[in-house]
Amino acid sequence: MEQVAFIVWRESVEALLVVGILYAWLRANPVAGQRGMAYLWGGVGLGLVLSGLLALTLLGVSSWLDDTAQEYFQAAMPLVAAALIVQMVVWMRKNGRSLKRELEGGLASNAAEKNWWGLLFLVALAVAREGSETVVFLYGSVAGSSNGGSLALAGLGGFVAAMATFQLLQLGGKYISWRWFFKITEILLLLLAGAMLNSGVEHLIGMGVLPAMIDPLWDSSAWLDESMGVGKLLADFAGYRSHPALSLLVIWSSYWIASTWLLRRVSRTGQ
Repeated sequence: MEQVAFIVWRESVEALLVVGILYAWLRANPVAGQRGMAYLWGGVGLGLVLSGLLALTLLGVSSWLDDTAQEYFQAAMPLVAAALIVQMVVWMRKNGRSLKRELEGGLASNAAEKNWWGLLFLVALAVAREGSETVVFLYGSVAGSSNGGSLALAGLGGFVAAMATFQLLQLGGKYISWRWFFKITEILLLLLAGAMLNSGVEHLIGMGVLPAMIDPLWDSSAWLDESMGVGKLLADFAGYRSHPALSLLVIWSSYWIASTWLLRRVSRTGQ
């Protein structure tokens, strides 16, 4: 449930940031704003619909597959979600500083040409991107869970927290700045991606697709049990395992080496 709340919170804040930038520009330009507001909210609605269609597609695909194919599908989705999280973190590291300028420039261009449908599709794509990432992350995180009611409440709580966070961030750094928000959530997202990676790899090991090599490599459950308390929190958010297979540890370590190298390269070169 903690994963669900965090994912919804983080992705909702980013979607609110995009919509908020465009909304503020339209409010500051009343002539364009009169026409543009309807297309802005229309784009938000269309983006949510597209995200919902993706969710229904994933559920439909899962229900059509036989048992063996479902095993592969449920193993693949956490791996896809982990890759998307890393891609999103890299993209924000590279484009975060220029995001506002690029959005406002695109909106100004659409307004000057009276291309309001361009605004609608700009917003729809932005919202659909965040919504689609949320759908994939959530599916990769909770595939196979039967506790739907609690997960829905966790998602609702995450969205409410996102609204409150966005309001705090809009205060101009009085409590927390956008820069620190992205730095903190970047680390949390990479930890979560590592946890999803482990989940998918464990699934593949259990299916016999990947060799365990040595299983278990150690057993630390007597000191930190992954099924309860702090151990469970670390398992959900960082991929901690009290009795990991050697191949799992090798893949998880390789993930962190590759992610760290990639982010440092982006920060150093800006490419």
